[in-house]
Amino acid sequence: MRSTLQLMMIAALAALLSLNLSCGSSRKTLVMEEGWELIGETKVNFIKDKDEVLVDSTKLYTMLRFKVEDREIRLEEVKVYFTNGDKLEPNIAEAIKPAEYSKDIELSYEGKAINKIQFKYRTTGSLLKGRAAILIFGKRY
Repeated sequence: MRSTLQLMMIAALAALLSLNLSCGSSRKTLVMEEGWELIGETKVNFIKDKDEVLVDSTKLYTMLRFKVEDREIRLEEVKVYFTNGDKLEPNIAEAIKPAEYSKDIELSYEGKAINKIQFKYRTTGSLLKGRAAILIFGKRY
């Protein structure tokens, strides 16, 4: 027969273990191909949304791609602004399902430094199921 003190210690240990397990990160682990890195992310609204993501890096990138999480999005327009003043407007209107990537966008064989990226897009489906997130990846030069 266990004493009251032993039972209290077991209960306290179980509560601590339960608390520790429930405080884990909700962020999924990203597995990226060699040479690619996460350079930005944003949440997508349901109405036609226009966002601007600043890229805080002086690295050179040869390609871009976007990964969608949680919900499908409808990507209408993308504008990539470079630090040298150039602008790229790829024809990329497409629907991207959760956990899928967009088409790769070629920037330059020699690589270019990105200043910002502008999006026009929206989350598709029911408002009750939440918004989509978009992750922006650049392939290093």
